[in-house]
Amino acid sequence: MPIDSRIEGVMAALKRNKMKPFYVENCDQLKVIIRELVKNDKLITIGGSMTLRESGVTEMLEEEFSGAFLDRSAAQDREEVEEIMRAAFNSDTFISSTNALTEDGELYNVDGNGNRVSAMIFGPRQVIVVAGINKIVKDMAEAVKRVETVAAPKNTVRLECDTPCARTGECAHCHSDSRICCSYVRLAQQRVPNRIKVIIVNHELGY
Repeated sequence: MPIDSRIEGVMAALKRNKMKPFYVENCDQLKVIIRELVKNDKLITIGGSMTLRESGVTEMLEEEFSGAFLDRSAAQDREEVEEIMRAAFNSDTFISSTNALTEDGELYNVDGNGNRVSAMIFGPRQVIVVAGINKIVKDMAEAVKRVETVAAPKNTVRLECDTPCARTGECAHCHSDSRICCSYVRLAQQRVPNRIKVIIVNHELGY
């Protein structure tokens, strides 16, 4: 099936930014690529991601890479969660989604703890970013808007955070103790070519 011209443009922009792009039609094809990319890894970690759960990637890692996959959702307490977050920096592969992917081939992400964006920036040998077509936006202004009106409000509801956006569906730039928008990261041209792989899936996935 031919790739949509908009997606072709995004993939070309990712290449210019020294990120390696992939395109798949469905989640089965997605898992084939991820299996190949992580097959020799000794440690695989992930960021919190509805995309990875909805696509079946998390389940696949649990079943097929149990000896290498370290998932913080299996932690017994907060101390273990934080240990797993820190372990990500020494992992062979860190897998996550993105809050937005611009037509200029840039990734925009907003974090609460900062562990996800930190690992994307530095540490793991490779980073795999899985993005449904719903994550593609025109530019950085649309990326910011997407976080403030889609990603953040939906995640605060999911996480049962007591924030204004959980109630209104739109960012209020609050000072709530439950705020999940603390670190704002824009990933543009990379210094290490192809360390970041971006897999675009022809489905709407995650927030």
